[in-house]
Amino acid sequence: MLAELKSAVEDLIAEKTEIRSTIIADRSASGGCIHSACSVELQDGRVFFLKSNASISVEMFEREAAGLTTLADASVLKVPGLIGTSTSSNGVAFLLIEHIETGAKSAETMHDFGARLAELHRTATAERFGFDHDNYIGSTPQSNTWNEDWCEFWREERIGYQLRLAKDQGLSTRQLEQAGEKFLQRIDDWLSQPDEPPSLLHGDLWSGNYMVDDSGAAVLIDPAVYYGRREAELAMTQLFGGFSQDFYSAYDEAWPLTDGADERIEIYTLYHLLNHLNLFGSSYLSGCLSILQKYA
Repeated sequence: MLAELKSAVEDLIAEKTEIRSTIIADRSASGGCIHSACSVELQDGRVFFLKSNASISVEMFEREAAGLTTLADASVLKVPGLIGTSTSSNGVAFLLIEHIETGAKSAETMHDFGARLAELHRTATAERFGFDHDNYIGSTPQSNTWNEDWCEFWREERIGYQLRLAKDQGLSTRQLEQAGEKFLQRIDDWLSQPDEPPSLLHGDLWSGNYMVDDSGAAVLIDPAVYYGRREAELAMTQLFGGFSQDFYSAYDEAWPLTDGADERIEIYTLYHLLNHLNLFGSSYLSGCLSILQKYA
């Protein structure tokens, strides 16, 4: 770890915990494909988890921190405790959170996770769709402008935004643009139901964005929070796998989905496929077109 980053992390820990200590070790850890990640051990025995990036503004980490705080305030699912965010003197932005000791995933873990996610969606609600600030899904800006109309929110802030971004980045095709335009015109035909209040969503809940602690409990990480329809959350859990039948059975026991959910969930996966097109390139184009052509 560079001396400037080490010093800034030590200063933040002293400021937030009112106990100063020296970093004696840092160990590389999995932190996704965007940031560097490591655990840092202090001389007094404390351990924290650090994400850092010299190529971004600290604002990205501030938005992640705000998402963790919002989920923590709901008091339903565990998230790592937040220490804070800052930037080192040499321009490295960073986020410091609680270090979670990992444990083994079990059927009980996934059953409890599913039931708790349903409880989060059922109890943490808002009057409108969106959030009080924009954030990021991966490294893609995510617009969360408040809207009382879910279909309009999904058309403008989700699918329309991603389609425009693909065009701006030169990743779109005429076929994608034509199918996308037809799809946007028909969103109300598919997504106007069910009539449920906006639920607090993690926003990017794939298997890499939760972990299991040493007590066997699921812990949410890397959120892209907003208030939306809960089926949009479940769409991401299904897109890349990693969630067992125990998870879905427990969710449905706690708060059953309504008729037509399977079709709507498939439609909601389009947002994440388009985001992956914009993040990782044309290998995701066929998946986007498959859903657009099926429904448009």
